[in-house]
Amino acid sequence: MTQGGDWQQDLLHELADAQDSTPLPSSPDASGAIPGAPVQARTGAESSAESLPTAPPVPRPSHDPRVVAPAPESVPTIDPRLAIALGRPQHGDSIARRTSRSLRKLTASAGQEVAEQTRLAQEVQQPVTTGRIIAVTSIRGGVGKSTVSALLGRTFNHYRHDPVLTLEADAALGTLPVRMGAESVRWSCRDLAQILTPAMRLTDVTGYLVPVADGGWLLPAGQGRVGAPLDMRTYRTVTLALRRYFAVTVVDCETLPGEVARTAMDTAHARVVVAPMTAEGINGTRQVLDWLSQLPHSALATTVVALSANSPDTTLDATAAAAHLREPGVPVVVLPYDRHLAQGGPIHTAMLGQDTRTAAVRLAASAMQRAVRMR
Repeated sequence: MTQGGDWQQDLLHELADAQDSTPLPSSPDASGAIPGAPVQARTGAESSAESLPTAPPVPRPSHDPRVVAPAPESVPTIDPRLAIALGRPQHGDSIARRTSRSLRKLTASAGQEVAEQTRLAQEVQQPVTTGRIIAVTSIRGGVGKSTVSALLGRTFNHYRHDPVLTLEADAALGTLPVRMGAESVRWSCRDLAQILTPAMRLTDVTGYLVPVADGGWLLPAGQGRVGAPLDMRTYRTVTLALRRYFAVTVVDCETLPGEVARTAMDTAHARVVVAPMTAEGINGTRQVLDWLSQLPHSALATTVVALSANSPDTTLDATAAAAHLREPGVPVVVLPYDRHLAQGGPIHTAMLGQDTRTAAVRLAASAMQRAVRMR
């Protein structure tokens, strides 16, 4: 990269050079967008996997650089015997709700919605001088942490023109690769930690990553097998090295109070705490916010809460719950129940409910605003 130049432009040039003189694709079809505000030109991140480096060098163990280690085998994210049981994805909104929304577009309120979406898109697209890390965690598993991470990764991939990475830092059989639509995984955080060197270019690094269908890249924590958890040293090595290549890195952390989760929350530029819309979930998340307020730096000022409704029949008052979490001064974004997300499996952005799309952009905009604020 050039000294004193525009680091983002340098990265884009590296990507363009790797496409074998193939013109960059035009703006994506809006039908696959998360919301419908103006979109900037995309990078080579959205090209097919065949256009990316397919034969990266085999890693060498750090203890003996003369010995070549075997490359890991690709492993499907979902067992082929189970994949046939996924069924057809359903839309997040019912037919009646989609019809009602279409009629609303003819009213005066439609202009206000477009203006709000445009404002949020501009916040998501804020320029950065160095790579920003946004860590996502929760107080327990099964509340939608990986789903929120996938939504954020897809939102940043859609709106930003610079490289975006979604990184899994939860080796406890995490679901991020499935939610991001990856059919198979190969290289993990631990593998990449042994390979990364300062001399590597972006096109070298992306040879070890999983290209995401909607653009951007994914780095899984493992290959979906029970094994040694991701350790703090590996996490630090990978995130510090990859910051120079990606404008935004969304990290799907393990649940609190895990060591990696606490490290990620302490070192990230912005934090997203996913809270289930239950009384015990709200109470536990408030305790996390109180802990963040005691950290030596202003962690609470760069934190956002995603209040997730995982059931259509929840009886908890969302307004009162959000007010309780806002008391320490933290913004709360409510993610409504969405039939497509509740179905599990890969997230298809075109199938998300409109309220879910809008909430995803609002959450990304709020997190990005805080990530840019932290120097």
